[in-house]
Amino acid sequence: MHAYVIGNVTVDETIAVSEMPAAGASIHGSQRSRDLGGKGANQAVVMARTGLPTSLIAAFGDGFRADMIRQHLASEPVMSQLVPVPGKSTDFSIVLTTPDGENVNITTTDSAQNLALADAVAPLADAAPGDLAVLQGNLSDETTRGVLEAARARRMITAFNPSPLRPYFSTLWPLVDIAFLNQGEAQALTGTSGEEAARKLLAAGVREVVLTFGGDGAMLVTAENSVRIAAVACDVVDTTGAGDTFMAVALASAALRGSRLDRTAIEHATRAAAITVSRPGTRSAFPSIEQLKEILAAR
Repeated sequence: MHAYVIGNVTVDETIAVSEMPAAGASIHGSQRSRDLGGKGANQAVVMARTGLPTSLIAAFGDGFRADMIRQHLASEPVMSQLVPVPGKSTDFSIVLTTPDGENVNITTTDSAQNLALADAVAPLADAAPGDLAVLQGNLSDETTRGVLEAARARRMITAFNPSPLRPYFSTLWPLVDIAFLNQGEAQALTGTSGEEAARKLLAAGVREVVLTFGGDGAMLVTAENSVRIAAVACDVVDTTGAGDTFMAVALASAALRGSRLDRTAIEHATRAAAITVSRPGTRSAFPSIEQLKEILAAR
C-alpha cells in the first residue's frame, strides 16, 4: 500500500509566550524553534517514518522558506512531489505556545490555496485500488473536492481531517472513508459531540470515524461498534502536531498490518502522540523512525 498525502507544507515559527495575548495587547515572547510544518507535511513525514511508502503532494511559493522546505524534506524518507506557485509567498505558520503546552497556530495559505486540481491529482495516476489518499483543510474548495472524487474513482481509501474548519466540509462526507476530528471540529460540523457526533457522520456516508479528546484519549466509531482508548500519561510541553502524529500513525498502523482501523491502530496512535506533545517544536517533536518501529511492534 502507498499513501498519497495531498496538503500543505510550511515553515513553522514557534514562539513561547507566558500567556495568550488579549485583543490589542502587546506581549513578549522568545523564539523556540523554526522547522518544517504544515498539516500535510506533518502527516506525510510521520507516515513515512513508520515505513509506509508515502508521497507528499504540496505547493510552495517564493522566498527563502522554499529552500528550507526542500532541504528539510530531503532529509526525510517521504517522496516529495512539490508544485511551484510563482508569484505567491511560501506558506508559513506562527505558533504561540504557553507553559502548559497549549498553542495557537496561524497559518498562511497563499501557496496551498493555489495548488491546482490538475497538479494535485496528477500523482494519483500511479495509485492502485486500496492506496490511501489523505487530505486536510488547507486546500481550495475545488481542489479538496476534486481530489476526493478522483481518489474515489480510483477506488482509493480516502482519509480526511477537516482542519482548519470550513462550513462546506459537511458536504464532503459521502466522499470520505475515514474522518479524524477533534471535539471542536465534531461539534461545529454535526451540532453534537462524542459518539452521537460520530454516528451522524456515519449516517452521512463516512465508513469510520475517529474522535480525539486530547488528554481524555480517543474513540473509534464504526457501524458495528465503538472503541474508547485512554490517552498515554505524559508531561505536556507543546501540543503542536500531536493531532497530525495521531492520524498518521493510526492510518499507517492499519495499512502496514493490512487491516482496517482497529483498537491496535488507535493505541499505537496515542503512544506516538504522547511523544510529540512531550517535546517542543513541530517536526523535531515527532517520534523517530526507531521509536515508531518499537510502537508499531506492540500488539
